[in-house]
Amino acid sequence: MTENLGQQIKKSKEVAEAIENLVNKTMQYNNKIQSVAPANPELQTHMHKLAQEIDHVRGRPLFYEFIGSGAGNGPYVELEDGSVKLDLINGIGINILGHSHPRLIAAALRGALEDVTMQGNLEPNLQYLRVSKKLVDLAAKGTRLKHAWLTTCGTMANENAVKMARQKNSPAKYIVAMKNAFAGRSTLMAEVTDNPAYKQGLPHFDDVLRVDYYNAKDSSSTDKTLRQLKEWVAKFPKDIAVFSFEPMQGEGGYRVAPREFYLPLLDFCREQGIAVWADEVQTFCRTGELLAIQTLDIGEKVDIVTVAKALQNGATLYTEEYNPQPGLIAGTFSGSSAALEAGIAVLEELSENQYFGSGGKISKIHQGFVEGLQALAEGSCKGLIHEPGGLGLMIAFTPHDGSREKMLASLKTFYKNGLIAFGCGRDPYRIRFLVPAIIQENQIQEALSIIEKSLLETK
Repeated sequence: MTENLGQQIKKSKEVAEAIENLVNKTMQYNNKIQSVAPANPELQTHMHKLAQEIDHVRGRPLFYEFIGSGAGNGPYVELEDGSVKLDLINGIGINILGHSHPRLIAAALRGALEDVTMQGNLEPNLQYLRVSKKLVDLAAKGTRLKHAWLTTCGTMANENAVKMARQKNSPAKYIVAMKNAFAGRSTLMAEVTDNPAYKQGLPHFDDVLRVDYYNAKDSSSTDKTLRQLKEWVAKFPKDIAVFSFEPMQGEGGYRVAPREFYLPLLDFCREQGIAVWADEVQTFCRTGELLAIQTLDIGEKVDIVTVAKALQNGATLYTEEYNPQPGLIAGTFSGSSAALEAGIAVLEELSENQYFGSGGKISKIHQGFVEGLQALAEGSCKGLIHEPGGLGLMIAFTPHDGSREKMLASLKTFYKNGLIAFGCGRDPYRIRFLVPAIIQENQIQEALSIIEKSLLETK
């Protein structure tokens, strides 16, 4: 078969060897990083000045004084001051395979050799097809999802989901969303998000209707939420376009709802012709399956799913029924060539190497980390750790008295001692971890030691 020049580049032994040599040479440096380490005093002023420049340029300081050096190894990341942190938030979920994963470095290098830096929906390259097809093939298990539309981030994937639902169910306009939901940073997604701090000064368009999320302490939680949903449908008949939910709330406190909570809600939506949209921007790849709706076995009842973060890109997955008319969703950018190639590598790594499934690596990481937190809660950190748990690689606990002040103090102390985490929830405020899928048992123990030390310091 005749090969074009692009195929010849991809099959070139010389190019492949050059990429392999670059990866190997880079990993010789990265592999020197093996544990948490303090800053180099000679570099501290250097990084502090860089952080001040960022503060000045963007008009707001960094949450942590964090500027990566470009080196890392698995769950560890090196900063410009030479310190090494245990990164258990991976950029709020982007780096599911940790730092400097050789498979991702090689993928990004291959992508960088494409003729264009950014690919578009109008003129895509082969990576566009490969990542879309891989997504659809993996997402088909236990679902009715048949199509994927790529975009650059979770917010845009969510915007496309709402547009698809509203077009199919026109003229219906309302969105039903959970209390404490988070959906993104655009104007519409700020409306869907249930956090006043994220929309100060923004106008209210009143297109979003709220229902309660699952409350494990209330035996009537499911009935209450279903009743609220039915009340909204009765108040706005034929005017609700879509029901939105996060299979596990992220910003809302890392709360998990069982399958039994969702079933009556989703069945009612289907009876009413309301689109069911699962926002999996954060849960994607983290719950023991590709999608949390697969983990929960509710995929057949879902019409639209949005993903991002771990994919290195964004995408909206949808059934044939919600395939939009031409012109509704497009956009100049579908993603950079390097990001698309890396996204393929992430999907291949996770699906081919025993990360998914009840006995997979993600399940084992979850069990080890949560059991470690529980042991601390019952031992040296009694009264300092409450409700440890979560789903897959998404793990959280309530620190101290659950106040915002104690949560922030704990996070800053974690960071000082070499561990990066972040907050979530409100009343109580919780600490969350997005644990990288490549973390090892000894590294989990290192993390637990830092958590213990830090909580005792902030007691």
